[in-house]
Amino acid sequence: MNKRLLSVLIFALAVSAVASFILYRLIVTKLTANAKPTVAQVVVASHNLEVGALIKDGDLKTVEWAGPSPKGALANATDVVGRGVIANVYDGEPIMENRLAPRGAGAGLAATIPSGMRAVAVRVNEVAGVAGFVLPGMRVDILIAGNPPGANTTLTGTVTKTLLQNIEVLSAGQNIQKDAEGKPVSVQVVNLLVTPEEAETLSLASNETRIQLVLRNPLDTERSDTHGTAVANLFSGATNAVASTETKPARPRVQRVAAPPPPVAAPPVVKPMVPLTVEVITGSTRVETKFKPEEVKQ
Repeated sequence: MNKRLLSVLIFALAVSAVASFILYRLIVTKLTANAKPTVAQVVVASHNLEVGALIKDGDLKTVEWAGPSPKGALANATDVVGRGVIANVYDGEPIMENRLAPRGAGAGLAATIPSGMRAVAVRVNEVAGVAGFVLPGMRVDILIAGNPPGANTTLTGTVTKTLLQNIEVLSAGQNIQKDAEGKPVSVQVVNLLVTPEEAETLSLASNETRIQLVLRNPLDTERSDTHGTAVANLFSGATNAVASTETKPARPRVQRVAAPPPPVAAPPVVKPMVPLTVEVITGSTRVETKFKPEEVKQ
């Protein structure tokens, strides 16, 4: 092979190798620069924060968060201090805006009440409190038992009816936290989250009737159409308590007098049949002619 041609080929290969290496280094440098992670400052909890706690400076710490910060996470500790916790925040977890009460709302149970809702305390015993298994965050139905006004209690007895359904439990006793171990805890007071109208109904019911809580599945939000039941229905087998408990005023007895019988029409009078005799006198001659008698009606 011609030495000159061989030299040209070797030179071309060397130039292409250098160009490829330079292009490779440029691409690697570009990709490395774009892949450099971004760092954001995020405020996280220095230990577990429970519902109702008032956040202080010692409860927070600021850390560098690799990558973009979570949506809703707060970056300044001044935006967090002095606000109440309405949902559990765990150690090292970013402080989210939706887990804090509005500034000035304070802490404790009041901070967990949404706007437009009310917390009503209901006094219960171990039986009414579902044997201590009513814990914060659970859902219950409220049953009342008593004697309806105007009902004939001697016939129907005590009436039980479902008053409210799917009501959230805010706290059980002085505890506004869920029991992590699921152990039953006997309490005397349960705070329920209701609307203002339901608060009026529940307040009246707690004073005038006996209240019992019925535990339900939190995922079961369907409303049941019930009519209640009465003591009389337990023995008669009736299913509609409303019909059995409603009493109608007794109607006064009216003594009916028999109407006089209609007058009997007299039978028609039939005249006796009398023969008809015609006497014809001609001169000294007398002739009698008798015709067929006819019945003459009067």
